[in-house]
Amino acid sequence: MTLKYIQHNKEDIFKEWLNRLKEDSDETITNVILDQNFETYGRELVELAILKISGKKDEYERQSENFSDRIVSLGWPLRFVVNALDVLGDVVFDEMVKDKYIRPENEAKVMHDLNHWLKAMNSEIINDYTVSWERTIANQKIALQELSAPLIPVFEGITVMPLIGMIDTERAKQIMENLLQGVVKHRSEVVLIDITGVPVVDTMVAHHIIQAADAVHLVGAKCMLVGIRSEIAQTIVSLGIDLNRIITKNTMKSGVEAALEMTKRKIVPLEG
Repeated sequence: MTLKYIQHNKEDIFKEWLNRLKEDSDETITNVILDQNFETYGRELVELAILKISGKKDEYERQSENFSDRIVSLGWPLRFVVNALDVLGDVVFDEMVKDKYIRPENEAKVMHDLNHWLKAMNSEIINDYTVSWERTIANQKIALQELSAPLIPVFEGITVMPLIGMIDTERAKQIMENLLQGVVKHRSEVVLIDITGVPVVDTMVAHHIIQAADAVHLVGAKCMLVGIRSEIAQTIVSLGIDLNRIITKNTMKSGVEAALEMTKRKIVPLEG
């Protein structure tokens, strides 16, 4: 009976539900979510709720997973989704009371149906959302790792790896992997590691750079460290770090010029 009521009155239920969400949500949620074609996705959530109470398990599970993937990609917070379902339950109950659908003789049955429906749907939506969120974060982490240490070919046989931000052990491992793969892929003769954007060079960071240089040497290329600012040079000296095995330059420009010389080339101005 509850299902039939919701199906017959879903447009009124949806409009009241949408109004309450707009009234209850804070400004940040309203700006981020309710302006993102929310009416379209809101209708889909209501239809999903109807599908849940109808007992079509396989179809509901498929659509619920798909819906969760999309709202995660849109950046909907989980607390907003859970609150939206709670508000939907309140709206359905209030509309039933207003239409005198709930009477003393059926109140317990209707309340039981509503509570069972919303509790089960809440649990499943949270699970689907969490799975989708974890998958999204894992994919983003892989993408960020690939972007955090790119190897860029600038001339034939010369590649540059610009580093920005702090370097920890995990990132150092990714740098090493990208460096070696890139050297082989681009057939690099000289690799310039640019540390202009690295705020701190301590013993650990220097150790990782030395390891990277040694690894590059083993695959037949030369490594050059560029972007060494005065404060970093002072830190390296005060820590007693030995970078004698690595060619160092203070700027990318001087590093590229040196790399061209090492590969028996130079940049000359065009005549005329």
